Amino acid sequence: MDIQALQAFVAVAEQESFSRAGDELHLTQPAVSKRIASLEEQLNQKLFDRIGRNIKLTQAGSALLPRAKHLLADLKDTRRMLANLSGEIQGSLILATSHHIGLHRLPPLLKAFTQAHPQVKLDMRFQDSEQAYAGVLTGDLELAIVTLAPLPDPALVVVPVWQDQLRFVVAKDHPLSQQANLKLEDLTQHDAVLPGQQTFTRGIVSKVFKEQGLELNVTLSTNYMETIKMMVSIGLGWSLLPETLIDKSLAVLKINHSPITRPLGFLYHRERTLSNAARQMIQLLKAT
Repeated sequence: MDIQALQAFVAVAEQESFSRAGDELHLTQPAVSKRIASLEEQLNQKLFDRIGRNIKLTQAGSALLPRAKHLLADLKDTRRMLANLSGEIQGSLILATSHHIGLHRLPPLLKAFTQAHPQVKLDMRFQDSEQAYAGVLTGDLELAIVTLAPLPDPALVVVPVWQDQLRFVVAKDHPLSQQANLKLEDLTQHDAVLPGQQTFTRGIVSKVFKEQGLELNVTLSTNYMETIKMMVSIGLGWSLLPETLIDKSLAVLKINHSPITRPLGFLYHRERTLSNAARQMIQLLKAT
């Protein structure tokens, strides 16, 4: 089976467009169409339905897609294994991280890495931690440096690196800032600004309140910690933020509760052959 044709097939399936697939593969649309036609001829199966301007997988195409992705992933893994034999640290490292970690934890490490290994091309992707987890599981990402899930997938190697201390914060003129000896139940009487419901951090916060039989009064949600900080600083509600984000624009509340933390670290797929570049990045992370 033609590898280039499989690559074109996966690109068209994911993009649902021959032209966008061509952009991704740096090919013309007719070249992509030719590869798909060749693959359909080899398999004696129609892989796509072209309904107006829409491109949809046929039943045969849907059956082929996961197997095609698996074959291409195995090929990449084999190439990495053979390249590693040279001992050279070069090539591309596809790395995902959250905005918060990328801005507040990684800069010194990335500087050290790029200075030590100038031949490595860093392909950095800023993603929500949950999205990065999925990317590592599917093989789209080699390494992710993110907020760690409470129950990580057994297919992943997950290594904690930092502990984010989370603090309850409000604007300096918020009513809660004037109260002493606060309890969690006091916070439920006020609006909260928290990460989205599907995020690991939101899960940590929700669990703390649920354990005491309390319901959160969340009026605003966003997955970006810097945006939450801004909304809290102008008085839109209380939140929990990492200590690295707290400055003079916020008041830290003294809550009668044990410290709340979230683990940050890196992860990769257990079955994946890591590139030499990824191994060097992991060594730096472990030494942090």
